[in-house]
Amino acid sequence: MSQKTAITKKLICKRPTFRMLPLGFCSGCHYGIIYRLLDEVIEEMGIKGDAICIGGGGCSMIGAMAMDIDTFGGPHGPGTAIASALKRVSPNAFIFAVQGDGEQGAIGLGSFVATAARGENITVITMNNACYGMTGGQLAPTTLLGMVTPTTPEGREQVMSGYPMHGPELVAPLKGVAYAARGTVHTPANRQKSKKMLKTAFQKQQQQLGFGVFEFLSACPTNWKISPTDCIQFIEEKMLPEFPLGQFKNIERKE
Repeated sequence: MSQKTAITKKLICKRPTFRMLPLGFCSGCHYGIIYRLLDEVIEEMGIKGDAICIGGGGCSMIGAMAMDIDTFGGPHGPGTAIASALKRVSPNAFIFAVQGDGEQGAIGLGSFVATAARGENITVITMNNACYGMTGGQLAPTTLLGMVTPTTPEGREQVMSGYPMHGPELVAPLKGVAYAARGTVHTPANRQKSKKMLKTAFQKQQQQLGFGVFEFLSACPTNWKISPTDCIQFIEEKMLPEFPLGQFKNIERKE
């Protein structure tokens, strides 16, 4: 006699109702999933009418300009400086900047750290795929030791190129930082955990507690030169040991 299995349907998330233009990301790239999360959180928090997204250069800009909210572009790197200026002239707006790991850790590092040190009441979303995705996959601040790129054909080694940068951990000790965390979307469970942390990061801005940064680990099949399925294994085995997930700072009130 066969046993019947009861199936309980539970709504995990629903499709955001506001329009988003088609995205041009490579097959297997996680950026599209991340932007979907941004859409969900913006809608669930009811901040669409107040939100302004600052896009930078590289692949992350594609999604920023596709969102059905106000957006503002700029040169590659100083997205946090632009966000700071917009927040000061529009203090009631909800300002968040989306950057690649190269923008945050290389050309935009000065702006990133200075904005965090000032405690600007903005949120920074970082996409960490361990390479410069749009320009050929070359060495980035977050490239793993031993990782082969066009500019590290024998693998990144510490003597010549240093160690991978950890953005959230770098700024977490600063007094102006209200929230610093890292997540990933390579599994359904991690997607939901990241959504919860992303919402927390946004809430810190609403509470006017200071600077917030949330970093997403993301796959780049095109430049990693592996399949989307193998990218999931790469994140599990290579990226997570280097870039731990979780919250590094989460304050409830200003000192």
